[in-house]
Amino acid sequence: MGRNRNKKHKEVQNLLSMVPLLKDGLTMDNGNMIVFVPRQSWVERQAVRFLKQPAVIQVKLDDLGAAVTTMCDGNHSVSDIAAAIRAEFGDDAEPLLPRLVKFIELMEVNNWLEWSWRQ
Repeated sequence: MGRNRNKKHKEVQNLLSMVPLLKDGLTMDNGNMIVFVPRQSWVERQAVRFLKQPAVIQVKLDDLGAAVTTMCDGNHSVSDIAAAIRAEFGDDAEPLLPRLVKFIELMEVNNWLEWSWRQ
């Protein structure tokens, strides 16, 4: 009876209606399909300074990853991105939704994205 009293109820969001936006500081070289990720944490800055590591990590993307990343501009929902990828790549993108969700999950884990929701 009183078990759920202290639990916070999270509002469930539909991923397909969410709108991803690349965070500030991330840049993309469209010609070479490379995302430049600055090293900003304290440990990374120390590694850059003392261990002479690069200040920016270069992440090379395949065609699908580059297409998804360029559409993460705050104007396209995940369902819009899926439709555009399906139209551009056809059967080469299949299974589309599991791949897209996993790629977006990896972008989220690496702290590349900010989110907004479509009403």
